[in-house]
Amino acid sequence: MIKHVGLLKRNPKLTHAEFRDHYERVHAKIGEKYLKGRATKYLRRYLTPLVDETYGVEGDHGFDIIMELWFENEEIYHDTLRHITTPEASAEIIADEEFLFDRSANRFFTVDETESDLGSPGAG
Repeated sequence: MIKHVGLLKRNPKLTHAEFRDHYERVHAKIGEKYLKGRATKYLRRYLTPLVDETYGVEGDHGFDIIMELWFENEEIYHDTLRHITTPEASAEIIADEEFLFDRSANRFFTVDETESDLGSPGAG
């Protein structure tokens, strides 16, 4: 399984509520249009900064959402890249991204996950 994540920053002209509303009503639908039948999962995790004076954590942390795309294998991932970078798809995606995001702040990664087995809650 191949997992890609994007740490995405909203356009500062949008409130958090406007950003989330537009992402779900418009941008996610564009994503679904081009990812359907290719990606295994398309997740959006909206972030709320935890402010904690004890640790000196204050305000904005730089990103508003973690976007995850899961693919069965590298071949499907590369096929998807070819599909979403056609002139038609690129034009539609980029036009909405320019409204929705501060594109210069967005960062993308491939994720290699390792999970710890913590047992059941309450188990000694």
